[in-house]
Amino acid sequence: MKTVVLGPRPAELQSLIERRHKLGIDLFDEVWEGSYHVAPAPNAAHAYIDDVLAVLLHPYAKAAGLVGTGPFNLGRPEDYRVPDRGFHRGRPQGTWVPTAAIVVEIVSPDDETYEKFAFYADHEVAEIIVADPAAHMLAIWRRTPGAGYEEAPVSALLEVTAADLTTAIAWPDETG
Repeated sequence: MKTVVLGPRPAELQSLIERRHKLGIDLFDEVWEGSYHVAPAPNAAHAYIDDVLAVLLHPYAKAAGLVGTGPFNLGRPEDYRVPDRGFHRGRPQGTWVPTAAIVVEIVSPDDETYEKFAFYADHEVAEIIVADPAAHMLAIWRRTPGAGYEEAPVSALLEVTAADLTTAIAWPDETG
């Protein structure tokens, strides 16, 4: 279910956003060209896959000279996305990170993973790793010269295949 509020932000909505910020539950909220997207915390399957991927990908990232992070703000205050994980060419600094070598997105019910691809291309993200707990699959997407992405069997940066990662994951039976 999606709710769209057109026009100026009502005081009640602004109050909700401020309350989420005060409570620290806005970690996954995003701003898409000025439109505020409220995102809940991940479900259990999502959180589990994130933890597994952090462990699996760490040695590959380290060997490639990349620095891993959990969720971070990719973009600028008025237009940013929050990938589940990122790998960077050096330690990122500050609240707003302009790019990443790789972002990891874990699909959750009603999320906007694939709608973020154009934004990531505009911010020169080289690869996107998408894990889908419900489908028990993982895909690697590589940026193309035309500023889009195409699915690739192997990460050029991490030198690991999507098939090897998919096999290494003990996929959860439930997705909620």
